[in-house]
Amino acid sequence: MIRRLIEGLVDLVYPKRCHACKDKLAEACIEGLICSRCWSGIRKNIPPFCRSCGRRLDKTGFTKNICPQCQKTKLHFDRAFSPCVYEGVIRELIHEFKYNGKDYLARPLSRLMSDFIKEYELPMKELDYIIPVPLHKARLREREFNQAEVLSKFIADEFKKELLGDLLLRHRHTRTQTELATNQRLHNVKGSFSLSAPGMIKGKNILLVDDVLTSGATSSEAAYALKNGGANIVFVLTLAN
Repeated sequence: MIRRLIEGLVDLVYPKRCHACKDKLAEACIEGLICSRCWSGIRKNIPPFCRSCGRRLDKTGFTKNICPQCQKTKLHFDRAFSPCVYEGVIRELIHEFKYNGKDYLARPLSRLMSDFIKEYELPMKELDYIIPVPLHKARLREREFNQAEVLSKFIADEFKKELLGDLLLRHRHTRTQTELATNQRLHNVKGSFSLSAPGMIKGKNILLVDDVLTSGATSSEAAYALKNGGANIVFVLTLAN
């Protein structure tokens, strides 16, 4: 009784607010973090998908189920998937999660990824390990957590897969990809990744996890390191593209 009274007083003085729109949260909300209006307003990525980057294909401007951008660029992963389009609500939530230290947003955000896996029947049974795209140690000190690893943990738990959080290493500190044009991003991350134990993934199928796929440069370079280490198939799963 006393605890509920204290909680009520705290909410009165400091009402809980949606992490997307910042409005006061009603009882019908997601994990006590996101209002139902914002949650329902997240734009989902729907078929047809590019068979390379996983973006939705327009009805015109593509051939053989591949988007114009992927026709011009060689990407080293086998295929990428994303449940959301990187705009509006999901963009705001990812910004809060990634740059404002709100790692607890990983639970509802990872749910979007898990639901997508189930809806589109991604071949999780054939995948051996889940590996997050790592941060360089300097950026990890700055942010205090790796958003890709936090998302990966929830997905690994959901599908009972082993998480290899220390295998893929980012040994070169690079400029933030958001600062760069598409044609600069591939060069910026080239040679950035290595493996701590290459033999561990020889002949294995990998799910590489990150928060956002834009040009695909970071995921491609990470996949390149995994393939050089003997990985068989490398799929990429991001929250949005």
